[in-house]
Amino acid sequence: MTLALMWEARAAADRGPDLLAWARSQPLTPAPLRRETFRAPGDRVLVITWWDAPYEAKVPELPDPPTELVSRPVHRWRFEGVEEEGSGERA
Repeated sequence: MTLALMWEARAAADRGPDLLAWARSQPLTPAPLRRETFRAPGDRVLVITWWDAPYEAKVPELPDPPTELVSRPVHRWRFEGVEEEGSGERA
């Protein structure tokens, strides 16, 4: 099963580059199957990690950043892969 974790934070005023650098520097051990980092207007940073694990699995997650880097609490979501209709393959 594929488990995807999404971590999203909004930077404090003028701290977008710092939050992005912080998120990119955070190690995850063991490493996920895949990890991607995104940014968006409003100095938001999104990190998605993919794991070969069930939905309930304990896998490493990014911690909360230092409070001076963010304007609100971090948002976190979990998703599990589902089969694509007609293909037998997982998305």
